[in-house]
This record gives sequence, structure tokens and C-alpha cells, in this order.
Amino acid sequence: MSSVKVSLADAGSNGMMSAFLWNAVFLTGIASVDDQHRRLVDLINHLSDTLAAGDLANDEDLGKTFAALRDYAKYHFTEEEKIMSESGVDPRHQAAHRRLHEQFIDQIASLWTSRAVMSSPSETILGYLSPWLAQHILGTDQSLARQIQAIRQGDTPEQAFAAESDKEDPRAAILLHAMNDLYHALSRQNRDLAASNIGLEQRVRERTRELENTNRELSDANRKLESFARLDGLLGIANRKCFDERFEQEWARCRREEASLGLLMIDVDHFKRFNDAYGHPAGDRCLQAIAGAAVSLMYRPGDLVARYGGEEFAVILPGTGLPGARHKAAEICRHVEALGIPHRDNGAAGCVTVSIGAAATIPREGSSAEALLTQADAALYRAKGLGRNQVCEAPG
Repeated sequence: MSSVKVSLADAGSNGMMSAFLWNAVFLTGIASVDDQHRRLVDLINHLSDTLAAGDLANDEDLGKTFAALRDYAKYHFTEEEKIMSESGVDPRHQAAHRRLHEQFIDQIASLWTSRAVMSSPSETILGYLSPWLAQHILGTDQSLARQIQAIRQGDTPEQAFAAESDKEDPRAAILLHAMNDLYHALSRQNRDLAASNIGLEQRVRERTRELENTNRELSDANRKLESFARLDGLLGIANRKCFDERFEQEWARCRREEASLGLLMIDVDHFKRFNDAYGHPAGDRCLQAIAGAAVSLMYRPGDLVARYGGEEFAVILPGTGLPGARHKAAEICRHVEALGIPHRDNGAAGCVTVSIGAAATIPREGSSAEALLTQADAALYRAKGLGRNQVCEAPG
């Protein structure tokens, strides 16, 4: 895919320009929305060129370019809102999404009105628009696309919306960087407005609105940061910290409810040989494919797939006894083998496989979560000792 470059002013003082590159990670899968995003990129690119060459206070071309961006953004937002409504997306998402659209139109109008009194208008305007575009695409629009896809596959709008609250996104670092740039631009604009000669009443209204927006954005960022701290950055699934917390929570809950708790420990067979033969980038892709296969088999909100360490995964299955845990483990084994990832050093299989240890118990007084972990781990090593690419269960 070709890249679309957007020039934007760097936050530093050296006058250098950085680049915003379009690539496959920004695609939502909704053709009309993706086309509109590309058009927004083109308009921001054109605005960058005009800002670099024009008179900020009086240039007619700049005004036309800015108006074209604003008008196209309004058109894009109207189309998105129509898609949300026609697809039956949960009203809570629709309301939040529309609010973000309204905030952007307000903010871009404020930027235009205040440009003449900004100390670095080009940096401020582009420093807002470019990270906003990244957040808009990677955040709200990707979430919308996932919900529409889930609804088309049979989920209710409520289920699709609820799934987003726990959705782990491996592109988190890009989104966080974009948000940090956004807050930096807003902070600089606030200082510029405070130092301007506009009327006090107008300044108070604008500052109040901007601070409210910033507070909401910072609250959202804090929630995202908390979620990202529980993600494995490579695989986009829960990390070890998240697993430990959830395992403790589910143990306590199952003990209160006298319910079974299932646990799977998964290890990729001869993964070191795979890395040696195919290289670490291929190893990363292999782990991502396995994580995806395991996650695709989790049908209940409480089930959790986590990276336990290296090439080892763990799966928490609340309300699941040993037969159910064994069945789920066998499904994962089959799905991973069916991926058909070549692995010439994995014996007769000739492709990537996994070994799985399954265990389950009803937590009771005197028992411990650590004991269940030990049982599942022992079953895993028994599976590896018996030839790999199979499931072994802990004694019931």
C-alpha cells in the first residue's frame, strides 16, 4: 500500500517537519469511511502547505483551505453517523461518537478564530489536527468498525458495545503518542489565548470549554493507560499482570459461588527451534497467530487468554469443570495445527503445534489458586513429555 504523507509542525523549536504516514493499520474495513479518511489526510496535507507559505491573518487561500477541511469533516461526520444509525450500533456509542464530532467542529472553529494571536499558529493548528486524525481513526472509528462487524456476525448491539470496554489493541502506543501530542497542542493554545487581547468574557467562555474538553480527554486517556498497562504489546492480549489479577478475582468469585474454575497452560512446541530456523520476526507473527486462534474460541465474556511468558499462554475459564476445560484445550490444539504454519523442526507434524495442560477445581477453604496453577503446569509438561501436540489433564 502506498503511503500518504501529511506534513505537520514538530513540537520542537528547530523548525523541522515530521510526517504522518497512512498505512494498513489505519484501515477500518468500511470502504466509504476509509476513503473519507484518506480525503481528510489530503486536506490536512494541503493545509500544511498553505500554512507554510501564507499570511496567517489575511491569506484568502488559507481561509478557503481551512473552510474546505471544516466542511469535509462535517460531511464525513454526517456519513459516519448515518452508518452508525443504519447499522444499529448501541446508542451509547452513537452518543459518545457524535459528541466527539461536535467537539472537533468547536475546536477547529476556535483555532481559526484565535490564529492571529497565537505565538506559533502553524505548530498549534497542525499539532492539533494531525494527532486528532490519528486518534479519530485508531480510536473511535476502529471501535465503530469492530462493533458493526460484530453485529453483522450475530452479536446484539449491547454485546458489541460491551466487548469494546475490554478490547485490547496492540496499536496502543500509537494512540497514546497521538493523544499526548493533542494535549500538548491544547495546552499551548490555552497559553496563547490567555495572552491575547480578546475580551475577557469571551476568553473565559473559551477557556472553560477547552478545559472541560481537555479534562474529558485526560480522563479518557487515564482509562486507556490503565487498560494498556494490562496489555501485551506484541500480541494484543492480556499480559501476565492482568492474568494474575483476573485469576485471583475469579478464584475468589468461584469460591463464593461454589463454582468450578478451569485453567489451561499452553506452550508452543519447539518454539526455540522455530525462531532459530525462521527468525524472530516470524516467531512474533507465529505467536500473534496462535493468540488470535485461542481468542477466537473464547465465547464468554469471563474467559481470558493471556500471555503467561515467552511462548507460553494461559487461559482462565470461569464456571468450567475439567471436561469443559479439556474440550476447550482440544479445540485450541486443533485450531493451532490447522493454521498450517510451517515448522520443519517440529517432528512429524511439520507445522506449528501446541501442548496444553488442563486443570479445574471448585475453590474451597484450604485450597489455593497456586495449587491449580501447579496442576495445570504439571499436566502441560506431561503433554510435552508424551510427544507434544496434545492435551493432558490434571487428576480430577
